[in-house]
Amino acid sequence: MYVLTIDQRGSTSDVDRVPELIAELRRLTPARFERSVGDELQGVVDRPDEVVDVALHALRSGYWYVGIGIGMVQVAPGGSPREGSGSGFVAARKAVELAKTAAGQVPLSVVAGMMGRGKEIPDHTKEGAMAGANAQAVLRLIGRLVQERTEAQWRVVDRLRAVQAGDGKHGSQKQVAKELGITEQSVSRAVLRSGWQEEWAARPAAAMLLEYARSRIADATAAPPETALPETALPETAPPVTAPPGTTPPRNEGDT
Repeated sequence: MYVLTIDQRGSTSDVDRVPELIAELRRLTPARFERSVGDELQGVVDRPDEVVDVALHALRSGYWYVGIGIGMVQVAPGGSPREGSGSGFVAARKAVELAKTAAGQVPLSVVAGMMGRGKEIPDHTKEGAMAGANAQAVLRLIGRLVQERTEAQWRVVDRLRAVQAGDGKHGSQKQVAKELGITEQSVSRAVLRSGWQEEWAARPAAAMLLEYARSRIADATAAPPETALPETALPETAPPVTAPPGTTPPRNEGDT
């Protein structure tokens, strides 16, 4: 599973935007998001494509730090994420704190729950951590496209998504141009400059990397611990020495 911890940026000088984002996320995923503490919300998401949807939606406004944790999650069916536990929650907390320190970068971080230290870390966990880092890189690239779009480009992109929920093909662009009262050429330029098609081509790659990271972390958790071969038990005292038939047994120094 994936845990997302999303914290509001500049909350001390801004209005409380948590209820608004929670309402918006209900349209993207059935996962339950709740205020965890202060101006922060948290949710447990099953599907990697929904993680991508939630993360990019939060980044769009520029109001949020996004932390994605990958690891074990313990939460009752239908229960509150605030009552959950496991390495996924720990990883999400670390991720959102790292996102806050990403100066000049897209404020998103992905952290895989780690087990062990140094040489003790299983190979599955190392592979999961690497896949998580690669997912972070892809999500930050897409996030840059999302954050740099103008309002005019968003009007076109939002209508294209509503009309076709996909790649902005020629027929859809013609329909959107008519609805917005602009030329088809203007729609085409907005699609090109907004990176809309590049975003939707890259989203599956981000989801695939998140799923691979999750699977490797799960494999590492499920793998039985390595055990050393049992040592052969040695008797506490040496067995008595017996002489072969027809011979005299050896005498110890104290024998008389």
